[in-house]
Amino acid sequence: MTSSQPLLQSHGSVQELAKQLKLAVPDRYVQEHQEPTTFVFNSSIPVIDMNDLIKILETDMDQLKNLQSVCHEWGIFQLVNHGVDKLLVENMKKEMVEFFKIPIEQKMKYKLKGGEYEGYGQTILHAQDQKVDWADLAIDKPEMLETFEDGMQSVRMTYYPPCPQPDLVIGLTPHSDAAGITILLQVNDVEGLQVKKDGVWLPVSFLPDAFVVNVGDILEIMSNGAYNSIEHRVTVNGTKERISLAMFFNPKLEAEVGPAKSFLKNTGKPPLYRTLVMEQYLKEFFSRKLNGKTFLEKMKIKNGET
Repeated sequence: MTSSQPLLQSHGSVQELAKQLKLAVPDRYVQEHQEPTTFVFNSSIPVIDMNDLIKILETDMDQLKNLQSVCHEWGIFQLVNHGVDKLLVENMKKEMVEFFKIPIEQKMKYKLKGGEYEGYGQTILHAQDQKVDWADLAIDKPEMLETFEDGMQSVRMTYYPPCPQPDLVIGLTPHSDAAGITILLQVNDVEGLQVKKDGVWLPVSFLPDAFVVNVGDILEIMSNGAYNSIEHRVTVNGTKERISLAMFFNPKLEAEVGPAKSFLKNTGKPPLYRTLVMEQYLKEFFSRKLNGKTFLEKMKIKNGET
């Protein structure tokens, strides 16, 4: 049973709302018709070792081919031996945990302001009726460098509070990222990330000290579909909080987002996606509901279009 009564004094914070809940979740957070999770033996996502990738410079091309295959078949992998100092990562995790412990009044000093994307607050709604979340290619190197040079980098720190009815809500609605790549870090030991592979939802178990790397929509478009942006979601726990960090890497706002010209030339294949300026791409993406990969489908060139 859910409650439609608004809970005051939550300041728009799911973390504060969760503290007041006993048995019922407000209707605004209830997600109907969720697809079930499938637990498959040996269904873990691929692992890429950075040390092995470095060997490419020593004429070992097998690992590069493996990375290409992973980006095409999965669109997600765990990166180990990435070289980021372990102490730095642990200190960042600690600071994130401490931030979410401070009183809401202090956190609200960093509140998101209208029209801005930097600050403390709940997930930005893409539509008024959007359900709220319970929290080597044939592309020439110069073209890739030009697209991502001076590009945008953003960080999102997310707190998913425990929920008394976890089966009714979703921490993060199913979607693929409007990014080139996304790097994910699980801050505590509570899992919840799931990816959609071959039509079923698979849970992701983070390896110790690993980063999870997602292929985003931008890279799928630039590769003309050779790489696959991964659809993913986050579930919540009934008794434990979950904290995560996501780092997004994107082209600059004035860059053109479309199939790479060098890829089309080198492969002889027609473009499968439209081309938009990055700023317009983001405006269109954020004006829609989060719903799987529907926006990427909208970017595809239909029969008869040029």
